[in-house]
Amino acid sequence: MSDGHRWFKRFRSPAAGATTLLCLHHAGGNAAMFREWPRLLPPSIDPIAVQLPGRADRMDEPPFLAMDDLVDDLVNAVEPLLDRPVALFGASMGARVGWSLAHALRERGLPMLRALYVSASSAPSLDREVRGWNGPDEGLVRYMRTLGGTPAQFLDDPELLEGIVATLRADLTVLSTHTYQPDVLLDIPITAFAGAADEESSPQQQEPWGKETTGPFVMNVIDGGHFLDAHATRFVIDAISEDLR
Repeated sequence: MSDGHRWFKRFRSPAAGATTLLCLHHAGGNAAMFREWPRLLPPSIDPIAVQLPGRADRMDEPPFLAMDDLVDDLVNAVEPLLDRPVALFGASMGARVGWSLAHALRERGLPMLRALYVSASSAPSLDREVRGWNGPDEGLVRYMRTLGGTPAQFLDDPELLEGIVATLRADLTVLSTHTYQPDVLLDIPITAFAGAADEESSPQQQEPWGKETTGPFVMNVIDGGHFLDAHATRFVIDAISEDLR
């Protein structure tokens, strides 16, 4: 059984009766990207950031290299939270992990997510391999510079960069080797947020998320690129807050 204390980061105390919002970070990222979300979300939503192994305070644990292994352990960690409503937001890699988790909950007969929110992630049906995941480190560094989102001080520090590249490579391996094709669609609402200038996961590549569910689908095109800036983050949080109200 996975240790939920290591998997989950809470940045405020939950209010009674709140809906849990699981937040999954992008490839190479960590739970700290959601540190400001509790300040922006209403008390009726309890944000819990997922911390995958191989980073931050889980640096001593090897990162996952396969989606099935990741999701199996994540289901064990999430199951105790399912005694109240749970929704999920996933950014980039986090969106694919969230989608896989939703299918795993369905297959195990566990309570389903109330809603799935995805950003900066091409739809699973496109089955896109992430460029550079199994190439030289130099290629991954160029990939990070192209996407943005990684502070320059990390990219310019050889020691820090070595750790970031190793974690990013593991995360991209999880994405690029995942070939799961479910026979049954999800039946939960899915909402997508796509940056108008996102060349990695364009609005056109996110539109097919609507084919992953028999439930409602909403597509939002917002200003910006692959990573959410402050304005885009506020838009996403307001949309989720209104939807879960």
